[in-house]
Amino acid sequence: MTDTENELDTPVVEPLNDEAGNDAVAATDDAAGADTTLDAEVIPADAPLAPGSDGNGGEIAVAADVLPSRLLLLPLWERPFFPAQALPLLMNDAPWWPTLEQVMERPQRMVGLVLVKPEQADNASPDDFHEVGTIVRVHNLMRSEGKMQFVAQGLRRFRIREWLSTQAPYEAVVEYLDSEDSVNTEEMRAYSVALINTIKELLPHNPLYAEELKFFLNRFNTNDPSPLADFAAAMTTATKEELQEVLDTAPVLARMKKVLVLLKKETEVAKLQSQIREQVEHKLSEQQREFFLKEQLKTIQKELGISKDDRTAESERFRARLEGRTVPEKAMKAIEEQFEKFAVLEPGSPEYAVTRNYLDVLTDLPWGVHSVDQLDLKRARKILDRDHDGLGDVKDRILEFLAVGALKGEVAGSILLLVGPPGVGKTSVGRSVAAALGREFFRLSLGGMRDEAEIKGHRRTYIGAMPGKFIQAIRETGVANPVIMLDEIDKIGASYHGDPASALLEVLDPEQNVDFLDHYLDVRFDLSKVLFVCTANQLDSIPGPLLDRMEVIRLSGYITSEKLAIAKNHLWPRLLERSGIEPKQLKLSDGALEKIIEGYAREAGVRNLEKQLGRIVRKAAVKLVEGDRDGKPIKVSAKTVEEWLGKPGFRNLRPGAGVGVVTGLAWTAMGGATLDVEASRIGKGRGFKLTGRLGEVMKESANIAWSYLSANGSEFGVPEGYFDDATIHLHVPEGATPKDGPSAGVTMASALLSLARNEQPRALAMTGELTLTGQVLAIGGVREKVIAARRVGIDELILPEANRGDFDELPEHIRAGITVHYAQTYADVAKRLFVKKKDAVTG
Repeated sequence: MTDTENELDTPVVEPLNDEAGNDAVAATDDAAGADTTLDAEVIPADAPLAPGSDGNGGEIAVAADVLPSRLLLLPLWERPFFPAQALPLLMNDAPWWPTLEQVMERPQRMVGLVLVKPEQADNASPDDFHEVGTIVRVHNLMRSEGKMQFVAQGLRRFRIREWLSTQAPYEAVVEYLDSEDSVNTEEMRAYSVALINTIKELLPHNPLYAEELKFFLNRFNTNDPSPLADFAAAMTTATKEELQEVLDTAPVLARMKKVLVLLKKETEVAKLQSQIREQVEHKLSEQQREFFLKEQLKTIQKELGISKDDRTAESERFRARLEGRTVPEKAMKAIEEQFEKFAVLEPGSPEYAVTRNYLDVLTDLPWGVHSVDQLDLKRARKILDRDHDGLGDVKDRILEFLAVGALKGEVAGSILLLVGPPGVGKTSVGRSVAAALGREFFRLSLGGMRDEAEIKGHRRTYIGAMPGKFIQAIRETGVANPVIMLDEIDKIGASYHGDPASALLEVLDPEQNVDFLDHYLDVRFDLSKVLFVCTANQLDSIPGPLLDRMEVIRLSGYITSEKLAIAKNHLWPRLLERSGIEPKQLKLSDGALEKIIEGYAREAGVRNLEKQLGRIVRKAAVKLVEGDRDGKPIKVSAKTVEEWLGKPGFRNLRPGAGVGVVTGLAWTAMGGATLDVEASRIGKGRGFKLTGRLGEVMKESANIAWSYLSANGSEFGVPEGYFDDATIHLHVPEGATPKDGPSAGVTMASALLSLARNEQPRALAMTGELTLTGQVLAIGGVREKVIAARRVGIDELILPEANRGDFDELPEHIRAGITVHYAQTYADVAKRLFVKKKDAVTG
């Protein structure tokens, strides 16, 4: 093993031919030969053995050329090894090094290579080996870094007869397969010619085939069909199962038939690959030719003075943009500096692209370009009435805003904030304002924004830097005074990238945005002429300094009559147009619309109403396509609504009634809602229990109501010591919904008073904050709460005296039919709580 160990660092030698292979085998002495051939079957290898005389005219075999009947085995897992091959093999050191150590100790240096079934051979067992393999002679064994490599010279096929060991090193008794064939030699010659011709077809398609053929011709004669068949099979890319089937076939003619099929497949694949390669090369050559011609044309045009290079053309295009624009002096100075820098940069440098993009943005901004405002109030009112039904107070506020602009001659330096539940038309109102003014409109959604660079831009040092959304909006609209809508401003976020809400302070402050500095531009741009229209569902999540810069306009929910008008004038025509249905083909009655509004879309906005109407349109489209109606229209009435939409999601439930049950009014982000408050006595001994997922403020209101009535209950007819000897349970239904707010104090006190007097209150609703001294304080969301009461059929309300003005400002159609009592102290509430309705007088 000394010679082998010295060869560990030597390169892999070229594959050996027979003569070289015989020379590579070290000679051994007679004693060693006798010891190692005791179990050998004296069978000459495929190559002729060196003849000699034994005195009787017979032949003798050299020990190194004898094929042993007991053979050490190594597994192969990628493809089988054929007798006609001589190739270097690379294997894992463990667990096969002991096998090769034993092989190298024997004079023949022969080992059997057998294909195994698993994808990895390191853990192969005797059951995984195929029966037929190839005996090879090992040359130039090397070992390094957990791998071993040797050159394998294929000799002959063998079949495993008996396993002598069941773990590595594997050894087995083998028999050698006879490849001679007794069939017609003419037929065999014909198949040989067919194989040779097919190999010739392969040669032009892959130069590697030529190298393999040259190597084969150096070792074998093409007139010998057995190695020719094996060589042809080995040069294909067939699967290992197909190649193993060829190796299993010892008769030459049958083997040649199988190989010819594999070779034909290989030829077809090679031709297809050549076609694909030629197509790709043709396309590339056409592109290269076109590129060279264009470059030559540019050079010729430049020499003749009829064309300019890219840099000159870009510079002239950028300068042409600035003609007729009023660029501030400082900004123009920065632009000229960039032009000078751009003129000396090489087009291939990274700085060239950065400067080019920067100039593209700077020169594309509408410096001094403003659209003319159309401050005609009649036209503005017409547009607002065309786009929206209802919202009379909102339209009046917008017209007031425009009237001030008409007196000044421009609308500038203003930020409107439209607040209301989802689906009430905040975004569309913003579009209508832009249309009324005749300005360009740009909508920017702030929901989920967490990076202040979205507002103020990225610095140009970053790859992929770009200006902020406001500069992009100015650039896209092409004017310096567009209407920019900031949608969902109450849902803006914050992260380690910065606080976008704080970055908005500069943008939305008329005193600061006249010199707005974007990090990418690095020059000042005037945003003071921009009209900002923001939208939000609630004000709580908007930072105070930001809210202070806005003029708030509230959009409350719609009542049934307003929804009916919106559906008839806007939603229904738009859905019919989108679906391609003529109005005469599908008729929807007012009764059906009202039932849909009350039973399926009772929320504050009209978004769900549009969804329900869309369901009807889609189902009607199916009927129109599938059925033959002879031109008769489809009619949807109040009686058939459930056939189209199923059972309604809302039921006409009256507010709760009974001793200890009082209806309150609440405000939510989705609009107003009614809220029943229930009180019950559950035991003796002073105690108070609260349930219904109440927030901290509502818990405080409940305790204040309990304490107030405990101290002053005798004034309102409460039995003496009632609360001292009663455990009270106060509950607000729908316990899965979190509730909080200060306006439930009056309602809770009234529920406790009804329980203590054991008297059922009248059917009315109330809202107001209660103090320990019995004062009733003002609350918010009056409009939403009044609409909620109308929605459930309550027409008598108790409101704080401080909210009298809020109710008086409501539109007439909302106030109509509503009786309101105003309370300054809880005594005003108590005297309205139990008297008959006919005795009640509007406060």
